[in-house]
Amino acid sequence: MGIITKSQPPLVGVDISSTAVKLLQLSRVGNRYRVDHYAVESLPPNAVVEKQIAEVEVVGEAIKRALARSGSRAKYGAAAVAGASVITKVIPMPAELGEDELEAQVELEAVNYIPYPIEEVNLDFEVIGPMPNAPDSVQVLLAASRSENVEMRASALEIGGLAPRVVDVEAFAIENAFGLLSDQLNTPREGLVALVDSGATMTTLNVLRNGRSLYTREQVFGGKQLTDEIMRRYGLSYEEAGLAKRQGGLPDSYPLEVLEPFKEALVQQVSRLLQFFYAGSEFNRVDQIVLAGGSAAIPGLAQLVEEQLGIPTMIANPLAQMTLGPRVQPHALAQDAPALMIACGLALRSFD
Repeated sequence: MGIITKSQPPLVGVDISSTAVKLLQLSRVGNRYRVDHYAVESLPPNAVVEKQIAEVEVVGEAIKRALARSGSRAKYGAAAVAGASVITKVIPMPAELGEDELEAQVELEAVNYIPYPIEEVNLDFEVIGPMPNAPDSVQVLLAASRSENVEMRASALEIGGLAPRVVDVEAFAIENAFGLLSDQLNTPREGLVALVDSGATMTTLNVLRNGRSLYTREQVFGGKQLTDEIMRRYGLSYEEAGLAKRQGGLPDSYPLEVLEPFKEALVQQVSRLLQFFYAGSEFNRVDQIVLAGGSAAIPGLAQLVEEQLGIPTMIANPLAQMTLGPRVQPHALAQDAPALMIACGLALRSFD
């Protein structure tokens, strides 16, 4: 199975993160998308560790529960491997090659870029356009991941009741969903957008220009730090702390003593990620920050980032312009929308 494989509808996008399985199925009515089915199902601690599946049966059962709760009857699923476990490279190829010749040539060239035996990886490629200043060549995006990473996600989908049609790359799925945010952005032509996806254990910066990713970097930091602090301070279990974080009911001291320090720490992480980008590129500023992931929904976070970094900041909602199917609860979806970028990008593969 490839990594950038094309697909046919209906397809369920399944984002497997460190703390939850997020599932989304879309359809298209005219020129608008519709959210037909969606569910978020929690995972126990250590079922997924830093985006690597450790307990495939547990993850598969969570997918099965999410699928049942969502009401979807789809037979096919799409998942994604994390950026840290994927090698991507843009390589030049002769423009006159046919599809079969190009595939053979890419496989020959791949050994120069992949530090593992070629039989131990899944690789795929996509022609992304002509080579600048070289009319006889095209740019080909090569993506490769160790077979075990791809197979673990495929196995989890199968246990969950879905035949794996697509195993994508998280950064590409985010790029795919990013196109839905274009009406919400306020950036100049050729402007740079920093998409910061803050999940449970990882915060990922993806810098995009004209909808294409220029730079990606991951940092170990996420909402689990906040959950752990709630557990420690208030003597709650992991499940109780996670529930209280989302639904409220914590003591009056929580906003000032626990939540504010976490928000400050998250702003520092965003700042640090941007500094890494500036240090290794020709740029010294982005035009807008878009916050995604579970932590993005924390009240006041976007304002804090904007105040401290001096860059216009908004919360991602890739589903904002979509209609909703009868089984979808608008309030719950609006709360979860910033964390559904990857699931949305995967679900969009139905329309490739």
